[in-house]
Parts: sequence; C-alpha cells; structure tokens
Amino acid sequence: MKLKRLTTALVGATLAVGAIAFASAATDVTIVTVVKVTGINWFNRMDEGVKEFAKDNPGVNAYQTGPGRADAAQQLKIIEDLIAKKVTALAVVPFDPPTLEPALKKAMDRGIKVVTHEADNEKNTDVDVEAFDNTAYGASLNESLAGCMHDDGKWVALVGSLGSRSQVQWADGGINNAKQKYPKMDLVEPKLETNNDGERAYEVAKEVLRKHPDLKGFQGSSSLDVIGIGRAVEEAGLQGKICVYGTGLPTEAGKFLESGAINGIAFWDPKLAGLAMNKIAKMLIDGKTVTNGMDLGLPGYNKVTVSKGPGKGIIVRGQGWVNVDKTNYKNYPF
Repeated sequence: MKLKRLTTALVGATLAVGAIAFASAATDVTIVTVVKVTGINWFNRMDEGVKEFAKDNPGVNAYQTGPGRADAAQQLKIIEDLIAKKVTALAVVPFDPPTLEPALKKAMDRGIKVVTHEADNEKNTDVDVEAFDNTAYGASLNESLAGCMHDDGKWVALVGSLGSRSQVQWADGGINNAKQKYPKMDLVEPKLETNNDGERAYEVAKEVLRKHPDLKGFQGSSSLDVIGIGRAVEEAGLQGKICVYGTGLPTEAGKFLESGAINGIAFWDPKLAGLAMNKIAKMLIDGKTVTNGMDLGLPGYNKVTVSKGPGKGIIVRGQGWVNVDKTNYKNYPF
C-alpha cells in the first residue's frame, strides 16, 4: 500500500510539474508592438487593439511600448533592448524606417519574427501591413482639397517627418494628383515637417499663413497636422476661406470640423491595424503566412492583397480608409 501511495504521489507530482512547464511554455510567446510615440490618441487607440489581441490570445504575452516623444534614436534603443530580451515577435510602426534596418535584421537573424506598419520600404521585415494603397489615399485627400478650392489657388502639404514613409507617400500622392489634374493649384510649400507634434503643426501653419496671406488650402499627413492647422485657421478667423484636409481622428478633429476650421479628415482605425499586426505576427510564429485574397477577420482587411516587398518579406494591403466631415464624424467614437 505504501509503495502504491508513493507511486501515485510521484505520478501526481510529475503531472503537476508538466502542467507548470506547459503553462510556462504557453506564455513564452511574447509579441511587442513598438509605436512611433506613446501618449497620443492615435497610438492609444492602437493599444486598444493590442490589448484586445492579448485578451483573445491568453497564451501570448502581447503589449505595446514606444518612445515618449517622436524620436528615431529612442525607438531604435527600445527595439535593441527587446531583441536582447529575446522576444518572439516585434510589430513595429517605424518613425524612420531606414534607421531601423540594422536592428530589424539582427532581430530576424536571431529568429524573431518582424511585422511592420506604415513602412513599405522596410527591407528587414517578414510582413509590412498597410491599411491601403498610400498613393491612392493621398490622391483621395487631394481630390477633396481640390473640390473645396475649386481647383485653383495656393496650397501647402505638411508631413510629420520626411523619414515617415507613409506620410511622404500620402503627400506625394496629393502633390502628383494636383500636378496631373489641376494646373491652377499652386503648391507653394511642399512637405513641411511638423515632427508629429500638434503644437509644431500650429506654429508651422501660422508661419505659412503669414508668409502666404492668399493661401487657399492645406493638406496634412500626421494625425496631429490638421489639429495644429485647424487651430491656426480658427485663430485667424479664416474658416470658410481656407480649405483643410488631412489624416486625423474624429475625437481630436471634431471641434474644428464643427467650427469649419477643418473641412474633412480621413483615417484608418489604428485599433484594427494593431490587431492586424499582432494577428499576422502570431501566424508567422505558428508557421503560417498571409496569402493574396485572405480574410484576416477584420473590417478593411477582409480581402487583402499581397505583393513582394523590397527585401525578402511581403507587403499586405487592406482597403481600410474612411473619409469623414462635419456630417458624419460622430459615427466614429475614437
């Protein structure tokens, strides 16, 4: 009887150890989303997607981090630290894609899966996720701007950073659209940088208005560009006289849409982008990949297109942009 009890105890202990080991192994998967800058609404919204993914995947330790200000060197250091910690996958929204190339190569060489967003020029990535075709998005914003300006007059384009690949593509998409279709639209300041900072965008917009008192339009790229522009336009009492379009979030741009200082914004839901990046990272960890036409189970990513990237990876594009103005922005509570 004693021998039987001892055997039973040993078996129980072995099973317990195995269960602990299994539980530990189940949470050994760590996916870290590294954004351009923390503390702004755009990436707060993305964090909601990361947290939802973590909740739906209890076997994965998923969380978001990033620098306290938009700075390529700070973002690089965070990524280097995560590589040293041997995380399973990185989901990165690069502030300046070329700056991260060596670090992301190091990550991939060490077996870490790499997914990027807003960086279709990134060579060292397994998958770059784009919410849509960036050139078409910029051209669409410019079409709205042209309609408001009656296809005529001086306008400027703003970007958060000349190193931010997607924002430059949006600006170029708008610039080329106007150049090809609206010869009376005069681009007087191409791609002014605002450092992804609403206060800086406000100062830039004020300077532009001082320099070009007959200005007719602004096209912004960073989600904070339109906020700074709208503030400057409102302070100058120029609502209805200057057209303002750009990327933005409804909750931030709403008061300026109401006052007429901003005419319209476009965006994709950062929460869905966060979910898409993490879903794809988990697929890569599980030995799967994204195929052309695949449904990721997320609005705007129901039939993705896949193309070869500039490196060994692929670019996955959705159809996820939304245009809103004063009449419908309240339909999007973020």
